[in-house]
Amino acid sequence: MNEVEAMRTQKTQDMEAKISSSQSLSSFEMGRNDVNIVCTYGKIAVWFGRKVPDYIIAQVLIEISKIDQSAVHEFETICNFDDITEYESKGYILVSYGKTAGGYRVNYSIPFSNKKALFHMSKFVLEELKKGDVRQDFYWNGSDCDIQRLYQELKNNIDNWELKCINYKTESQTNR
Repeated sequence: MNEVEAMRTQKTQDMEAKISSSQSLSSFEMGRNDVNIVCTYGKIAVWFGRKVPDYIIAQVLIEISKIDQSAVHEFETICNFDDITEYESKGYILVSYGKTAGGYRVNYSIPFSNKKALFHMSKFVLEELKKGDVRQDFYWNGSDCDIQRLYQELKNNIDNWELKCINYKTESQTNR
């Protein structure tokens, strides 16, 4: 192990020691050079870099679904009326639709409890990566414990996964 790797390992170990704090988490950032995740109580914000391998995208989605099956991604598109059922056949749940210029504006909820929907969402991310980096927001009911479990699962299953930043709630945030 060279000096830089030793410093990075020590930094990660120091940060991991902070996780066990009795304070409530405000945000928790983790990832590697081609994917970054920021977890808060209601949301998981994910950035996928252009060069992220497909299996990493799938692993991130699978690990989130293991921790919280009730997690969802909200997806909006404009399509022809006949295409609405096409998305539903992928496991997407129709939330609303309305006529607009160019077709129908349609909102879907993509449930993490549906493996078929996750598969199609990962395919969508791969297609979008051809155009540039991809940012996705997932909504969940994660607690401090769930955030830490997600970190551990990703660290155990994805090479070079590391803890980047932990922010704790201040006294005034906790009492709201």
